[in-house]
Amino acid sequence: MELGMVGLGKMGANMTERLVLAGHDVVGFDLSPESVEGVVAIGARGATSVADLAKQLRAPRHIWIMVPHGKPVDATIEALLPHLDAGDTIIDGGNSYFKDTLRRAEQCAAAGHNLIDCGTSGGIWGLAEGYSMMVGGNEDAVERMRPIFEALAPAPDEGWGRVGPTGSGHYVKMIHNGIEYGLMQAYAEGFAILEAKKEFGLDLAQVGRIWQTGSVVRSWLLDLTVDALDENPGMDGIAPYVPDSGEGRWTVFESIDLNVAAPIIGLSLMRRIRSRDEVEYSDRLLSAMRNQFGGHAIKQEA
Repeated sequence: MELGMVGLGKMGANMTERLVLAGHDVVGFDLSPESVEGVVAIGARGATSVADLAKQLRAPRHIWIMVPHGKPVDATIEALLPHLDAGDTIIDGGNSYFKDTLRRAEQCAAAGHNLIDCGTSGGIWGLAEGYSMMVGGNEDAVERMRPIFEALAPAPDEGWGRVGPTGSGHYVKMIHNGIEYGLMQAYAEGFAILEAKKEFGLDLAQVGRIWQTGSVVRSWLLDLTVDALDENPGMDGIAPYVPDSGEGRWTVFESIDLNVAAPIIGLSLMRRIRSRDEVEYSDRLLSAMRNQFGGHAIKQEA
């Protein structure tokens, strides 16, 4: 099947390679000429612009965009629309906010095009392991894309599926990432407690390996945690700064809108935000409060 791929960062390039290896004809474009050269070297065709990409594809076109959420998605769609024909399909495989996806779907429909939203998980491992894909959109449009989803998935009938209408794919991926926040935080806190019990001299990687087999807490995330502990047991040289992609925030917002309690996901998000507070003003103020009401000593900075 013929597919255009816009956005050839690490994940987009890996997806392109997996599709080429499966025998699909892929035309790739990226703002970086070097990235385009990279996918051409693995058997894809290269494009010099979105207009050139659209020109190289036969109608009905199928164009997958893999760019950061927000303005880059809007800009990419705006650039594509003048070069598309009625019945062409755009697939947004990034981490877009589902409400933005609904707006964009209306924009595309008004021009006679389909928009499929595909929440995609797999990261740097997707090339070898396959991608988990949560797909939203018109049933017929999704069905036409089946060969692409089957090639990208871990197996043709595993790891992907149409979960509902347009917007639902990104919605499910949003909740997926919210759950991921909570799981990561639980592992991090548990291993931190183990590390603090100095008198036992615990080998954290060994503990993780024990848990990998038979334990109810075994998971691929635990496997990756064990790999990290093997490589750097003391986490030396790693700053305690944890970014968030935005999907954890959107999950918390949605839980509030729906009156669904999600304290674990909410607290894990707050912990990530806290990791970026270099000034730690709140802790300084807490220390000053204790000094005011109880005369407790204030520890001075070195």
